[in-house]
Amino acid sequence: MSRRPRIAVLDYGSGNLRSAQRALERAGAEAQVTADATAALTADGLVVPGVGAFAACMAGLDGVGGDQIIAKRLAAGAPVLGICVGMQVLFEAGDEHGQHTAGCGCWPGVVHKLAAPILPHMGWNEVVSATGSRLLAGIDDGTMFYFVHSYAATAAPPGALTSWANHGEDFVAVVEDGPLAATQFHPEKSSDAGAALLANWLEGLR
Repeated sequence: MSRRPRIAVLDYGSGNLRSAQRALERAGAEAQVTADATAALTADGLVVPGVGAFAACMAGLDGVGGDQIIAKRLAAGAPVLGICVGMQVLFEAGDEHGQHTAGCGCWPGVVHKLAAPILPHMGWNEVVSATGSRLLAGIDDGTMFYFVHSYAATAAPPGALTSWANHGEDFVAVVEDGPLAATQFHPEKSSDAGAALLANWLEGLR
């Protein structure tokens, strides 16, 4: 497509929506923040951001039918990008603050608290890129991205291309699985490297 890709940033009560929207626009998208199911389903790409607790994000998603929107898009092969907790909720479940909460179930596995001496994991950390990664194409291995989290997935989804980071233990930093992709870090807060990743994702929509 020659026009700018139309991106819906799903509004389900989680924060960081406007910064994600602005970062996508700088990377070449026409982005809108919306809770409208039709807009989210018909956009060229859907971004699911997320900050805070797993259970709260899932409650917000349920409130706008977000899990169904994601499932319908993936069934149609339509691209979805999860960010931070928006990545975590794509897994089967999350264990947080003694609470076990079902996720969207796009991937098997449980998100759990990192075994690290200092939490939250907040700040810049390097990501080891998977061979053949499209999202990290042209970005040097070991490039730093900005993380803010205490919980993560530590097992790669079967069949997916997975890139890793380490904070106390190895954890999943990027997943690329057909139309579904996600980052544990915040590309919208990761300066030039984050902008390059978003541009790579948008290029895959053209």
